[in-house]
Amino acid sequence: MPTLPLIEKYRATSFEEIKGQNTAIQEITAFLKTFPMKKALILNGPVGIGKTCMAISLAKEFNLELFELNASDLRNRSKLDEVLKPATAQKSLFKKGKLILMDEADGITSSDRGGLPELLVLIEKTKHPIIITANDIWQRKFNLLRKKCHLVNLKELRNEIVLEILIEVLEKEKIPDREINLQTINTIAKKSRGDIRAALNDLQTVLELGQEAYISEKIEREKQDTIFNALKIIFQNPTDKDTLSAYNNTKLDLNEILLWVEENIPLEYKGKALTKAYDSLSKADLFKGRIYRQQYWRFLVYQNFFLSAGISASTKLKNKTFISYKKPTRILKIWLSNQKNAKKKSIIAKYAKLTHMSKKKANKESFLFPLILNHKNTHEKLDLDEKEQKWLKDKKEAMIEKYNLG
Repeated sequence: MPTLPLIEKYRATSFEEIKGQNTAIQEITAFLKTFPMKKALILNGPVGIGKTCMAISLAKEFNLELFELNASDLRNRSKLDEVLKPATAQKSLFKKGKLILMDEADGITSSDRGGLPELLVLIEKTKHPIIITANDIWQRKFNLLRKKCHLVNLKELRNEIVLEILIEVLEKEKIPDREINLQTINTIAKKSRGDIRAALNDLQTVLELGQEAYISEKIEREKQDTIFNALKIIFQNPTDKDTLSAYNNTKLDLNEILLWVEENIPLEYKGKALTKAYDSLSKADLFKGRIYRQQYWRFLVYQNFFLSAGISASTKLKNKTFISYKKPTRILKIWLSNQKNAKKKSIIAKYAKLTHMSKKKANKESFLFPLILNHKNTHEKLDLDEKEQKWLKDKKEAMIEKYNLG
């Protein structure tokens, strides 16, 4: 089992390790060799295709010190002036030269007080090449930035390349074929849509929780994607007739949506807007209670109103910066608990089938499983996989320690 996340353990650090981006590698190498003809370069493309890795590899290939910044932490002029300005002027102490990487430029604001005007000035004055990464550099606010930079559009990785990377990782991790089948690997590659970061995260889920848990987690993520879009509509779009239908495609019930909204209100609203939003949330919760106590299901329309239009109308000054919405803590605890109980449930089902009894009765005897199912022959009869056997072993060791059975 990997000790580091796969996305960190197998992060590409050389051009040789980056797959499917040969043209882009040639362009950024040419940019560096012709500096300062153009002082900055933009790597533009969807997430997870290797933009940051390409900058890291460039620094390594040419023995340059890499000064890395995240644009979401440098949204305004004062921060850019404080942190980036010295970096553009100072020489490297230990390397041949310096390369400045500004990651996720989408987070820079374009107002007079924002960081974008200051970045344009720093590009003019820099003594070192600057690489900027962005998911969508074609926004109107980046018009001037595009003109000052050499632009490289990275293409989405093909499914075959993602599949090749996944198979290489499995070989390096020495994962046996029986633990993860080719069909699952193909599914991971296909669902990633060229995002190698997402593919490696999915692969790690399979390795840690099993293939069945991956399917459940994938469904959960699809739900999250839709709720993220809905929250963006509620928090960042003007309140209009479409606001009331924002949650229609989330596949979540209003009680789960309430938890999502509750968790993320403080990320979007401050001051009076925060107070108004919590007031709408409390009214939605009030109608939730009435529905359950009195079974007045017609009140659902009011619960939805306060969770959508009520929250949205808490302020007219909408925040347009990128916000990474958080999963509700309570939902996360429930999900983790379900994963822990998944192995126990599968053992109960196999035990009930073998002994011709109901799952309910088998569940009553489950506290004895670590002791009565402690033989290799029993494991084979029940067809227990490695994770189920490990669950029994861990439970047995815990019982021995607790009751001094050794």
